[in-house]
Amino acid sequence: MRPEPATSGQAAPWWTLTAVSAAVFMVMLDLTVVNVALPEIRNSLGTDFSAMQWVIDAYALTLAAFLLTAGSLADSWGRRRVFAAGFAVFTLASLACGMADDILTLNLARAAQGAGAAVLYAVGPALIGHEFRGRARGMAFGVFGGVSGVAIALGPVIGGALTSGPGWRWIFLVNIPVGLAGILVAALRMRESRAVRAHGADWPGLVSFSGALGLLVLALLRGNEEGWTSATILLLLTASVALLAVFVAVERARGPRAMLDLRLFANRTFLGIGLVALVANVAAIPAVFFEISAVQNLLHFSPWETGVRFLPLTLTLFVFSALAGALTGRLPMRVLVFVAAAFISGGLALVVLADEHTAWTVLIPSMVVGGIGLGMFQPLRAATSIGVVAPERSGMASGVNETFQQVGVVIGIAALGALFESRITSALATDPRAAGLDPATGGDLVAAGRIDTVGSAGPEALAAARAAFVSGFHQTMLVCAALAAVAAVLGLLLIRTRDFHSSALSMIPPEVGTATDEDPAARPGELVRRGSR
Repeated sequence: MRPEPATSGQAAPWWTLTAVSAAVFMVMLDLTVVNVALPEIRNSLGTDFSAMQWVIDAYALTLAAFLLTAGSLADSWGRRRVFAAGFAVFTLASLACGMADDILTLNLARAAQGAGAAVLYAVGPALIGHEFRGRARGMAFGVFGGVSGVAIALGPVIGGALTSGPGWRWIFLVNIPVGLAGILVAALRMRESRAVRAHGADWPGLVSFSGALGLLVLALLRGNEEGWTSATILLLLTASVALLAVFVAVERARGPRAMLDLRLFANRTFLGIGLVALVANVAAIPAVFFEISAVQNLLHFSPWETGVRFLPLTLTLFVFSALAGALTGRLPMRVLVFVAAAFISGGLALVVLADEHTAWTVLIPSMVVGGIGLGMFQPLRAATSIGVVAPERSGMASGVNETFQQVGVVIGIAALGALFESRITSALATDPRAAGLDPATGGDLVAAGRIDTVGSAGPEALAAARAAFVSGFHQTMLVCAALAAVAAVLGLLLIRTRDFHSSALSMIPPEVGTATDEDPAARPGELVRRGSR
């Protein structure tokens, strides 16, 4: 039986889309809004490069860890109820972030904020999938993805304005009124939905998955300091793999009670869009972190000036997010995903045109090209992950795909941060102008943006520090570009139109392929094939 609506049937979908859009805006904004504020946070609380990475990774880590559980709980307990609870957790954690007086407290609050964000981000697409059908669903996911992309792009602008104005704490406190409004809309204007055969929380799965991901991130963050072949790092990596194996075994044993239905991966398109989301986000979101660092620390712009200079990315994202929604019914999804990821790759490669001697305008081509890709990618990813399963499975499907995406962010920040610092350290070690510097200490300082601190040893040391930053920046961005290119190829090879569920058929070209009413994850292979792709 359909749950009793909290508002009229015609209005409920639009209230839902409004609340979900507000939620995803806050969630994605908080992935990038802190980037431009990191130098001020560093100066205010006193921290090093590793702790600065944790300000981002603590949020992304719990966001990734709780996404699967959030989707399953929403399917079982009611999506509106769980969505409202996620708003409450996120709002309270934002308050704690704004009041933190040391880096440990801030990172713990960021972790709590990530848990609330997981609920909002996992349940939001499921709510949209329940309320919208056909082309209207494509439009709704276009809005969802567009808001997500614009939030990522606006992060530097909003963060710069708040940091240069009332202070860095307001990048968190600004969430509070939005969160309170979201709770009210969820309670009063949205209608409840849940899966018919849903189960409760999978706590063994949550613990084993969170542990595996946490140990992996810890190993990546400490690898440069401990040594990649040290006993500590090898032990952390081994334990991470072991816990991941435990997680898979637990999920197999729990069957229908698992937070991750492993049968979903029998659908090649579902697996494909998950891998594309993971690899693309290893590259894309960390790249924004490094670009902002370069504009602030290499070109010496204030937080506000830095944010304004990212407006070309913001505007391009906004335009092409809307365009992606319009294209979903006209071109095969695999082609659209390939094009989006290819543009991301091209934009990242163009970043290497900038160095310590160029004007910031050299970055505009990169922002425009990358913005096209990022703007298209988010709505396409969300629509594809939901589109290949039956609507009642949308909560889990959404959670799984968002998990792939956030795991990519977590790994990217940690691994590429380690690469960035190691390349800087290597450059300092081989530069005769830095002969009086300890490469490890200098590498940490330069990576954290304290180029002038290293340069206090003299003009030669300053020149070496700036050159080392550029070297590390260029090499890291080229790796990001290569990863995005891999994501593009994966999308082209693995995504098939015939894998889509019947509820999503009008989102895709009918002459390309279709699927039956059966959930492809539940009964893989029983699909109507009217086209090869």
